[in-house]
Amino acid sequence: MTKDVAMSTKYDPKQVEPGRYQEWLDQGLFKPSGDKKAKPYSIVIPPPNVTGKLHLGHAWDTTLQDMIIRQKRMQGFDTLWLPGMDHAGIATQSKVEARLAEQGVSRYDLGREKFIDTVWKWKDEYADIIHKQWAKLGLSLDYDRERFTLDEGLSQAVRKVFVKLYQKGLIYRGEYIINWDPKARTALSDIEVIHKDVKGAFYHVKYPFADGTTFNGKNYIEIATTRPETMMGDVAVAVHPSDERYKDIVGKTLILPLQGRHIPIIADEYVDPQFGTGMVKITPAHDPNDFGVGNRHDLKRINTMNEDASMNANAGKYEGMDRFEARKAIVKDLEDQDYMLRIEPIVHSVGHSERTGVQVEARLSTQWFVKMEPLAKAALANQKTDDPVKFVPERFENTFEQWMNNIHDWVISRQLWWGHQIPAWYHKETGEVYVGEEAPKDIENWEQDPDVLDTWFSSALWPFSTMGWPDENAADFKRYFPTDTLVTGYDIIFFWVSRMIFQSVEFTERRPFEHVLIHGLIRDEQGRKMSKSLGNGIDPMDVIDKYGADALRWFLSNGSAPGQDVRFSYTKMDAAWNFINKIWNASRFVIMNLDDDTRAELPEKAVWKLSDKWIISRLNHTIAEVTRLFDGFEFGEAGRALYNFIWNDFCDWYIEMAKEDLNGDDQAAKKNTQNILCFVLDQTVRLLHPIMPFVTEKIWLSMPHTGTSLVTASYPTVVADYDDPQAEREMDNLIELIKAVRNSRAEVNAPLSSAVDILIKTKDDQTKQVFEANKDYIERFCHSKKLEIAATIDAPALAMTSVITGAEVYLPLADLVDLNEEIKRLQKDVKKLTSEVKRAESKLSNQRFVTNAPTEIVEQEREKLSGYKEKLTATNERIKELEKEL
Repeated sequence: MTKDVAMSTKYDPKQVEPGRYQEWLDQGLFKPSGDKKAKPYSIVIPPPNVTGKLHLGHAWDTTLQDMIIRQKRMQGFDTLWLPGMDHAGIATQSKVEARLAEQGVSRYDLGREKFIDTVWKWKDEYADIIHKQWAKLGLSLDYDRERFTLDEGLSQAVRKVFVKLYQKGLIYRGEYIINWDPKARTALSDIEVIHKDVKGAFYHVKYPFADGTTFNGKNYIEIATTRPETMMGDVAVAVHPSDERYKDIVGKTLILPLQGRHIPIIADEYVDPQFGTGMVKITPAHDPNDFGVGNRHDLKRINTMNEDASMNANAGKYEGMDRFEARKAIVKDLEDQDYMLRIEPIVHSVGHSERTGVQVEARLSTQWFVKMEPLAKAALANQKTDDPVKFVPERFENTFEQWMNNIHDWVISRQLWWGHQIPAWYHKETGEVYVGEEAPKDIENWEQDPDVLDTWFSSALWPFSTMGWPDENAADFKRYFPTDTLVTGYDIIFFWVSRMIFQSVEFTERRPFEHVLIHGLIRDEQGRKMSKSLGNGIDPMDVIDKYGADALRWFLSNGSAPGQDVRFSYTKMDAAWNFINKIWNASRFVIMNLDDDTRAELPEKAVWKLSDKWIISRLNHTIAEVTRLFDGFEFGEAGRALYNFIWNDFCDWYIEMAKEDLNGDDQAAKKNTQNILCFVLDQTVRLLHPIMPFVTEKIWLSMPHTGTSLVTASYPTVVADYDDPQAEREMDNLIELIKAVRNSRAEVNAPLSSAVDILIKTKDDQTKQVFEANKDYIERFCHSKKLEIAATIDAPALAMTSVITGAEVYLPLADLVDLNEEIKRLQKDVKKLTSEVKRAESKLSNQRFVTNAPTEIVEQEREKLSGYKEKLTATNERIKELEKEL
């Protein structure tokens, strides 16, 4: 297909990006190829919550996935990138309840059915927003396979898993102390609780003996508590069995202050005799540790709070008060009735709900739990097989293992209406419990458990439930599971990654994905986490409106190494746009200088000049590097390799050298250069396409090409025959010469517009031949009046001197050279070269480096050392020559 030169003089994403995504969708380019001979490669998107718009973290996460899947698609894999969203249980319900509250309505006013209808409308609203954001980012998702965690297919998988685990005894129902969110009125798992330091106090309270016993001269013992509002639920005071201080009072009875109830002193090994007085009050309904003590001693459990954390009838006169009001009232009464000894201010860590932000209560409640120990053991054992999940970076496997080794049973029931309702029914007359994938046939006699499952219960099945499981013969499940790569942040290794692994091992006997690529968090320019409270959040759509999606994607792909946080700044965005503008202008220049019969094909190797051999060898090296780095998920390093090749090698040098032929009279040379330019540009935009899909597609369609889209074009591959280390050395030498002359000119303010004499004293025939063969380039880039290249040259004293690989370069600028300044300049060079010699010698004397580093790296270091020594000797000799002239 021929070129279509419709490119503005300046890169404008608003002219490049709109409409392109829809064209890709219309052509069905994001679907799997269906080629059964191709190796499958699949990714499931971490499903965003339908709670709001996507943030920069989502943009980063999905950009990395898109880069991977686009490259694999171009490499000929049968790729599937499956999209979807998460119903997000408590998070979404909280958002909808907040919106209703603004209208003066609660979920209880609507009733369960109408409320759920309202949440579905919210879901549709925000799913539409997320779809538009995905499109703006250019994500190559297969929307035909999009899933939602409340889809019927996924709901079937959830019911199957629940029932199977229940039948194996791994799901059970029991009364336990759980984390309770009083605002959302639901249970929380341990990892949904965020601990924050808050101001509080130790309240030291007298607990009198019921029989008038005197202990240490007092008729009471001293108990310290941070939560006096739970005192009405006290059922005992405990000491350690081996604590000699209290052996005589174990079994005695105390009077509970303000309430008058008698409670015993018991001995239990839970108590730390070294902490405080070594005596603790036991409140089994409001503390998980006390719950365990209560079970061991058959103590009563007295719950003193309602679901909203207000005090209930068990709290006596404080009934109806908010928990914090009750605290104040109880403290005042303790003081007024002479029970309070002292109040000691402290700062302590207190759990808060991740979703609503309120302080969490430890509350006695009947809930559904998953018994985690056998599941965790199986997941850990799988890591020792030949089917492990490979963490990138590897250090995060330790995070996973530590979590699984110390995991508690998982409370999975939530007192919500939005979510998967628990597939358990209770017989209205007998109380019998029935658990099944389908409702009982005589449903009129049964009542379903009103609770729903923790949203992570369904998300944990995401890699295989989205593929058609539990139908193990489903085409996608057989073809694309296990998936290949999961990309996610380190903040949800516990929440999600761990749960996907143990559920997948349990139900499919396979890992859910081969690699899990862990990235960090996006922070602001000062390194702070982005948050509403700080007002430092950045909307990725605003960034795209200003700079374009490709610029944002370039920034995100080059942000950091795997596992590391990245700092967002508009300075970096300016640099990203500037790089794309450089690519745009270089491409525009190339395209404008191509003929109608130019093709992205290389001419016969026999006609390649040094610059041709060099750029093709450099391109080959870049293809190898970028492919290797992508395979290792080192996207930042891959970006650097692309940047250096495009900006330095292609734009600054090859295109400039190509102008000699493009503007010359040799038509054969011009045609060869046009084809090479076209080939290198074609290969370069293919390499860039996974990162910058929009601008590369526009450039590629504007130049000679075969095919309809870069999306399905083939990815560049290394051609061994294109490697030319000699051409690279010779070209590097030529570039070093040109830079040396330009630097010397700059030192004495001799502008390039003025012609100067250039004398080049070569040390070997090969260097002499290279420079003579490329005299045209030297003359053009250095603007020489007289150019002399010879093995023996009498260098004039008043000349600027540069020592380069294989030669010395003199610029006789008699009127501008100060011998003393020139000697000082060369002495600085001696200092730098001496430092480089020491560095290289130190490196090569390190046996570990010589033994372990790749042979070519060690050889490169030896060559560098030889070159530095040669330049150092020549520079010192030149200084001696100049000193004779003083």
